[in-house]
Amino acid sequence: MNQELFNNQFKYSPFIPYDPTVNPLYTGYTTHPTIGGVQPFVYSDWREEELSWHDNCYIHAGLNPFPISSIKGPDALKFLDENLANGFRNFPIGKIKHAVMVNEDGLLMADGLLLRIGEEEYEASCLTPYIDYRAEIGDYDVKIEDKTGDTFLFQLGGPFSLEIVEAATNEDFHNLKFLEHRMSSINGMEVRVLRVGMAGSLAYEVHGVFRDSIPVYESILEAGKPYNITRLGRHAYWNAHTENGFPQAIIHFPYAVETDRGYWDYLVKLNNHALYFSASFQLRTGSMGPDPEARFVNPIELGWGAAVSFQHDFIGKQALLRIKDRPHRQMVTLVWEPEDILDVYRSEFEKDEPYAPMEGPEDFLSNGKFEYRADKVLIGDQCVGSSTGRIHSWFYREMLSLALVEPEYCALGTKVDVLWGDPGTRQKRIRARVSRFPYMDIGRNEVINVGAIPSGLRR
Repeated sequence: MNQELFNNQFKYSPFIPYDPTVNPLYTGYTTHPTIGGVQPFVYSDWREEELSWHDNCYIHAGLNPFPISSIKGPDALKFLDENLANGFRNFPIGKIKHAVMVNEDGLLMADGLLLRIGEEEYEASCLTPYIDYRAEIGDYDVKIEDKTGDTFLFQLGGPFSLEIVEAATNEDFHNLKFLEHRMSSINGMEVRVLRVGMAGSLAYEVHGVFRDSIPVYESILEAGKPYNITRLGRHAYWNAHTENGFPQAIIHFPYAVETDRGYWDYLVKLNNHALYFSASFQLRTGSMGPDPEARFVNPIELGWGAAVSFQHDFIGKQALLRIKDRPHRQMVTLVWEPEDILDVYRSEFEKDEPYAPMEGPEDFLSNGKFEYRADKVLIGDQCVGSSTGRIHSWFYREMLSLALVEPEYCALGTKVDVLWGDPGTRQKRIRARVSRFPYMDIGRNEVINVGAIPSGLRR
């Protein structure tokens, strides 16, 4: 890991050209490498930025420095097979999987991308430090190297993303399929191009080494100028996952860190990851209350069943089999009633106690903590689910959230109430209706016909 990078007194991300003219957000984290420093909250206007994955293309660098691990060794595949819920019978070099790790009860402990780089070499994002812990307590001939800070990751998404990638690399990427990756170069700098994305639209990622991060970023910006490329701030990034219907840790759920005492002790011993996926959720707001167990999730109810293979033995298999074979909560999109939302804003101009504010997406607070909100979903007085990741979608002009609800209330059009406000404060029942999941329903990455997209090669 590039430790020198994280010893900077001024905690800005050196993977993004520092621009004092934009509105930065200091997150307050200085002990976890993936968070820490000044990163742009908004470049121009979050509404304009959010439209980019529908109308043109964004470039997002706000996840840097990103937690990346190299996994090598004779037992690498065996280790992954026994510790991840994914199947590996068909995982050739050049492919990508959405990697899922659960505990014995099937609760989600980590998820991210897993790339097969070579016969005995893989690269994982966002699985550290849990994957390191599983390797340490197991008996495997495998080496896991933390490369956080040694590499960069830039995300591009929108209908012009393919043309911009081709213009930047001067290479044809029309034949790169969804969940595939391959090597390329940008102005002589080696990069890896992945066809994946967070916003649901056609999207790509560009990975490379730290020293090339700024020149590659600037080269992509230059290649994207004819396509009106848009720099994406954290506010608009927050909105992408809810609109796309891809639940994400921090935004929609916490990992079940507290359920594994051995892992908890391992995190305490590490001290450099700062219990991030638990400590950052110390402020658990919303009508669901502060109980972490009410917020833990499993991949089946999140809609990630396709990533789970029961054709091999892995930690949590029996629990997930039981969940799969019984009625269980399901993920839906909720569309909130505008009149009730206006009551929340109106309360800020009244003399009585106002309702909890609805500023931005689920917000950062001044002390650097995430305001991770989970709200009760009600039918009458019965709690039938939990709503998280509320956003104002500017493209659809709707207030949206994702919700895990009991199966009998998942039908499209089902009317529910979201209970807005912490226990013990003034609360508001906001009418909502169950809608499609994912909500973004056009131009999706996994089905788009790239053959109809013009070439972006420089002539």
